[in-house]
Amino acid sequence: MIQAGERTRLAIVVWSVLLSQTFLYPGLADLIAALGAPADISAGMWFLVAEFGAFVTFAVAWGAISDATGRRVPWIVTGALGGAACYLALTAFPSLGLGFAAVLAVRVLGGALTIGAFSLAITMLMDLSHRHGRNMGAAGIAIGLGAALGSVVGGRLSTVDPLAPLYASAAVLALAALVVATVPDRAVRSTDRVAGLVRRLRDRRAFAIPYAFGFVDRMTAGFFSLVGVFYFGEVFGLDAGEIGLTLALFFVPFALLQYPLGSLSDRIGRFWPVVGGSIAYGLGIVAVGLAPTYAVAAALMVVVGVFGALVSPTTMALVTDLAPAGESGTAMGGFNVFGSLGFLAGFLVGATAVETIGYLAAFALVGGLELAIAAVAAPAVRSITLETPGPSP
Repeated sequence: MIQAGERTRLAIVVWSVLLSQTFLYPGLADLIAALGAPADISAGMWFLVAEFGAFVTFAVAWGAISDATGRRVPWIVTGALGGAACYLALTAFPSLGLGFAAVLAVRVLGGALTIGAFSLAITMLMDLSHRHGRNMGAAGIAIGLGAALGSVVGGRLSTVDPLAPLYASAAVLALAALVVATVPDRAVRSTDRVAGLVRRLRDRRAFAIPYAFGFVDRMTAGFFSLVGVFYFGEVFGLDAGEIGLTLALFFVPFALLQYPLGSLSDRIGRFWPVVGGSIAYGLGIVAVGLAPTYAVAAALMVVVGVFGALVSPTTMALVTDLAPAGESGTAMGGFNVFGSLGFLAGFLVGATAVETIGYLAAFALVGGLELAIAAVAAPAVRSITLETPGPSP
């Protein structure tokens, strides 16, 4: 019961971080215009890339520091409160007239802080027990519910005031700091220094498999976060509120099924959820781009969410299966580096593809990459799932 309560509170922290990010997505065009940039996909891309570039740079550092110090809670509080301060700082920019370059600099700083709260909250879930599928399912449902609610509420807020999502983001990150302060720190201190932890992580080649899947899976999420917003707005004529509801069609099943499907992988193994789920997920993404009407596209968003919920917690659970005690923070930090690189690729590849070859080809490209990783990496997934001991009951 104690761990169940801790699991819930840590899931709230993860949920809060995702909520703070996705509040901004549905009204992205209006927000960047209010901050002094053109309301186009290129400026939107750089606004998102600035944050996720910092995620890539700092995720492993936060994990390694927490492993080396044997503490996680103080670092999560620091990251959450620092991220909240950065969101509040952005609200002053329209009156200060500092320009879009300064906005991007604050986004970099906010990303560097926020990734600490996000990655280490997931790591604290790893610390709870050996039921990795269940723990990562809790993380996954928090991620999905945060994205779903953020899409809906953020869209509504942006119709009232383009800057309103920034205030809401700051508030939920402050909530995350308060909640995590009530959770016991179960971190196991590593006997190695930070540089040694990173070096040992780099030398464990088996991590390359879940990291590669994490990269491609998060790339599709980044693609939908940017290209999906403009796609549903331009192709089907939706406003910010309607776009938010449409994104929620993906995120709600993605959220609600994470815990049961993560637990399922504890019972049947990781192979079929990772490989089979990735194949179905990739086909679903391509189908969204082929949809002739909004109704069909909306229905397919639900289908894609279901298969995304099969892949996401299982891939994270595979990381926890491979991570030794005392190195889980570094291992999950590495996973989040590749995940953030995936988001960056989703923004960059998606925006570039739309501008050069159009929406349909862009959806086919991203969905095809999901199919490719499943086909190429299937033997390696089979190998490491056979070699890795199963989770404790």
